[in-house]
Amino acid sequence: MTHTPRYPGYDVLAKRKTPSWDAPTRAVIEARVNTPDRARYLAASQWQTLVALCDTIVPQPTRDEHAGDSSRVPVAALVEGKLLDDRRDGFRDARLPPLRAAWETGLAALDAESVKAYGEHFAQLRDERRRALVTRMQRGELRGKAWRGMPCDVFFAKRVLHDVSAAYWSHPLAWNAMGFGGPANPRGYVRLYTNRRDPWEAVEARDDSEAAQQTARTENKRVR
Repeated sequence: MTHTPRYPGYDVLAKRKTPSWDAPTRAVIEARVNTPDRARYLAASQWQTLVALCDTIVPQPTRDEHAGDSSRVPVAALVEGKLLDDRRDGFRDARLPPLRAAWETGLAALDAESVKAYGEHFAQLRDERRRALVTRMQRGELRGKAWRGMPCDVFFAKRVLHDVSAAYWSHPLAWNAMGFGGPANPRGYVRLYTNRRDPWEAVEARDDSEAAQQTARTENKRVR
């Protein structure tokens, strides 16, 4: 089955040199796009666990041999970059240690739980077993010594989901998928009304189903 993009042909990076973005904005986005997809802070085993965990939380299309990694958001690399720079959020749940310690402990513990449950490292597990183990982490059912007293469900909710989802949705490839125009600094958005868009925003693929057409007619009446 062929997947049709919701916003075909749209590339938010086409506005690199337009008034939509100023120099600081371009620098931040370029840093994200050029993040090396490799370990720079974590040990090799921790990096492999992180990659597998990110793939479990945010499944992405299989790597395209022609597009290379350019077709996938480097989620693990973006999360690891946060650890490399020790970019803390300015707040944290008191049940968790600081950023780096929480991730290092959590990754080691998840791997230890995998070996205990399946006799394989987390990065070696089949997808269904990875999901099962992550579900147990989410439910707070993992209590091995490697967690060092850190609640696994709190780690899942406050670090894994927080950092992984933030990393994914911070990348231009994710913006393309949902038709987001990215930060509009200094231009700003002007047409802030239902079914209105600025000229530089993405055009959604047409849905010719009767239900979609009825919805469009209803929304157009509201706009008027």
